[in-house]
Amino acid sequence: MMEEHKFHGNHVFLDYTGYAYDEQEQGKWMLNLLQVAVKKANAREVHAHVAPFDGSVSPLGFAAVVLIDESHVTAHCYSERGWLAIDCFTCGESDPNVMADYIHQRLAEAMPDLVLMQRNEVRRFLHGA
Repeated sequence: MMEEHKFHGNHVFLDYTGYAYDEQEQGKWMLNLLQVAVKKANAREVHAHVAPFDGSVSPLGFAAVVLIDESHVTAHCYSERGWLAIDCFTCGESDPNVMADYIHQRLAEAMPDLVLMQRNEVRRFLHGA
């Protein structure tokens, strides 16, 4: 039997298909969505950035990241495939589920054909003391 560990963080993962991508503004839109989710969870943003993928190395899409003082919230999109991966990781007082719930709600409103393939939560910073 595996012993139960203490933890100091939670990481929520969401994977979607059917993501509709607008190459001109979608990365910026997603970055803004992540930033609002951070505020909703009462986390403190320390840096935010979006990087578009032009298809030369990675498939067309983008990566967006908001670093928070407790970890990060990210979105990674492969537009040609309609794939979107979101992760919300906190190791302090803010709840990553608040971020994930807000992001999911806004995505579902904006993209009715979007399909949530999975949502998982794992404990992070496992320790024994």
